Amino acid sequence: MTDATTDIRDIPFSTADGTPATLGDFGDSAVLVVNVASKCGLTPQYEQLEQLQRTYGERGLQVVGFPCNQFMGQEPGSMEEILDYCAMTWGVSFPVMDKIRVNGSHAAPVYKALKKARNAEGAKGPVMWNFEKFLVTPSGEVHRFRPQTKPDAPEVIAAIEASLPR
Repeated sequence: MTDATTDIRDIPFSTADGTPATLGDFGDSAVLVVNVASKCGLTPQYEQLEQLQRTYGERGLQVVGFPCNQFMGQEPGSMEEILDYCAMTWGVSFPVMDKIRVNGSHAAPVYKALKKARNAEGAKGPVMWNFEKFLVTPSGEVHRFRPQTKPDAPEVIAAIEASLPR
């Protein structure tokens, strides 16, 4: 929850084509939100993110990518270039939203809310780098995983499993 009246699942953002959307648009799914970049050393995580989508999608997980160019200019392309790269290089089937900022005064509202969540070490605050992961449960609880934590790490899988319908 972002405050007493706003559910994180209701905060608007834009899809790749500019259509307004919210995490709530994914229904009762658990949503794994990831700030992605095409020219980052962590970019191979796309493969693991896609595997999570394929493995858990039918059980109620939705992976969502948010391209971000804030970290050493590692996502410089246009949305068309980004979408082509994701599909052709990594076979990405999960939605990739419009390019955003995740830190600073111009950070997307959904990321302003996500950054209030603490990671396993109790740290919250700015996104550290590309591929930071936030699992938003159907109830709006947020689990945070730093960029170096791979999408298929045991702690990520455990959080996903716990948030899916039984």
